[in-house]
Parts: sequence; C-alpha cells; structure tokens
Amino acid sequence: MELMPTIWFVLIAVLWLGYLFLEGFDLGVGMLLKGFAKDERERRLLLNTIGPVWDGNEVWLITAGGATFAAFPMWYASLFSALYLPLTLALLALIFRAVAIEYRGKGYSDRWRSGWTWCLSAGSLVAAFCVGAMLALTTTGMPLNANGDNTGGPFAWLSLPAIVGGLGVVGFCLLHGLLYLSLKTDGPVRERARRTAALGAPFLLLPIVVWVIWVQLLNAKLLGWVLIVLAAACAVAMWVLIRRGAEKPAFIAQALFLVLGVASIFSNVYPNVMPSTLDPAFSLTVANASSSTYTLTVMLVVAAIFVPIVLVYQIWVYRIFASRLRVEHIPPAHQVPVAIRSHHQ
Repeated sequence: MELMPTIWFVLIAVLWLGYLFLEGFDLGVGMLLKGFAKDERERRLLLNTIGPVWDGNEVWLITAGGATFAAFPMWYASLFSALYLPLTLALLALIFRAVAIEYRGKGYSDRWRSGWTWCLSAGSLVAAFCVGAMLALTTTGMPLNANGDNTGGPFAWLSLPAIVGGLGVVGFCLLHGLLYLSLKTDGPVRERARRTAALGAPFLLLPIVVWVIWVQLLNAKLLGWVLIVLAAACAVAMWVLIRRGAEKPAFIAQALFLVLGVASIFSNVYPNVMPSTLDPAFSLTVANASSSTYTLTVMLVVAAIFVPIVLVYQIWVYRIFASRLRVEHIPPAHQVPVAIRSHHQ
C-alpha cells in the first residue's frame, strides 16, 4: 500500500478524533441545558463554560471534511452523496445551535430564552446523532456499486449500524459534557455533574462500545482486539476515578478511551475508507480513492506548518480560560433600558 495515502488516512482519523474530543463536550453541554440545568442562571453557567471555545472546536469538523475532499475525492464523493440527508440534518442542527448560542441572550422574555434553549439542545442532539450515524456507516459499509455510487436509495443510511453509531456519539458526548462540567464548574453544578457521570457512565458508553465491537467482528484483526481491551480498561478506570471524585484523571481516562476506540475502528477498516456491503471488491480503499502523490505531499507540507499553529493557539485559549466557574459568577439577567437602546439605534 502506498505511503502517502496511508499517512493521510491516519491524519483524517486524527482530525475526527480531535473533533469528537473537543466538540464532544460542547455538544454534551448543549444537550445538558435541558434536564440537567435547574434554572436560568445554571443554564447561563453551562453556556459560559463553552462560550470561549465552542466555535474553535467546530473547525475540526470543517478541516476533517476539507481534508477528505482533497486527499480522497472518491471517498468524499461517495460519502457525501450516499449520506446527503444525515449530512444536511447535521449542518442544519449545527446552524440552529450556533444561532441559538448567539441569539439566546438577545431577548428578555422567558419564552425567547426557552425557545433558543430548545434549539441549542435539540441542535446539539441531532448533530451528535447524525455525525455518529455517518461515521458508523463509513466503518460498517454502504451498498456501493463498482462506481462507488449508493444503490440503496436516499434512506439506505437509516439502518441499525447508523442508529447504534448515532446513539454511541450522543452517549459519549453526554458523558464527556458531564466530565467537562466537573472540571470547569464549582459548587452544586460540579457535584451534580460528577454524581450524574458516575451513575450514567456504563449506560452512556454502551452504544459506542457496541459500535466498536461491531466493527471489530466485521474485520477481526488482532490489533483491534488489543486496542479494544485497552480502551475498556480506560473506560473502567474513568468510572472508578469519577466515583472517587478524581475529576481530572477521569477526564484523561475518558480521552484515552476515545483515542483507543477511534484507533481500533480505523485500524480495523484499513485499507478501506468506505466498505461496500454489495461486494468487497467495490469497496473504496486508500489506494483507489486517493489523490495523486504530488497533491498529498503538498498537503502534508501545508499541514505540517499550520496544524501545529492551530494546536498551540487552542492550547493557549484553554489555558487562559482554565478557571472554574460558579453560579455566583453569573450576574442576574438585565434588560437594557429602552432609552439607551433607542439612542444606539
């Protein structure tokens, strides 16, 4: 197998890993605005934990899609055409979510805030589910013919693997969001997040574990089993640590679980990038779906220059906003006097 396509296959896996890790707690916190937060000040507290970073985290999704388009155009074409409906739903959900974050504080009525809160929570849920469904189908297969075209119709994506993958990412994001809140908040919200994570971890991680094992059974590679065992050990360690109140080690264990799980999935499907359920010979691979070696080499040089810059910037941002937040830090909601608003208009 050629070296450059393999390198870019690994890099795209890393980009998806970065997206799931960083955007995972964003989406989780968004979903937790309804049900977990008890009042308006707690909801504003949750929003402030992700306020400085949420838009930067979404860059990883854009980069993963752009890298796929440039490095593996055949993979991109088959993936985005076969999964047009869930992709559109995911994009609409992300748009509603972003608008809700920006517009939620622009109105002064409970109805206004409640409406945008529902948009934010529902958008986070739908986006997480659709991303999980698309990734699951990328790793378990679609009915592709010899040309890489989907032959199953527009709803071929709505299958059991897609549901398992969607629920897997939703459950992971919820748990990731709870662990993040246990690190970023203090007081009752911190205690409740830690307690909820300790109680719900086995159930929230169950679908993503099923997805990982499903991919393993389809491919049955020894490396995959090794990575799954290590990932399971990290998941157990995370559960034990959060039950003991060791929040930072638990978050690190959760991160390692994600790294090992993603590594297991991508190592199992390699060299396929889009398996065909009709005939293995129709599967898209890193060899027949990639761009030219020259293109991949130029891309690698560009990535080697700019990706470290992005990483350094994001690390700096997280260090700047590393302090814990409490409900007491959130000022009461206030309305700008009509005279002032009229003057500025």
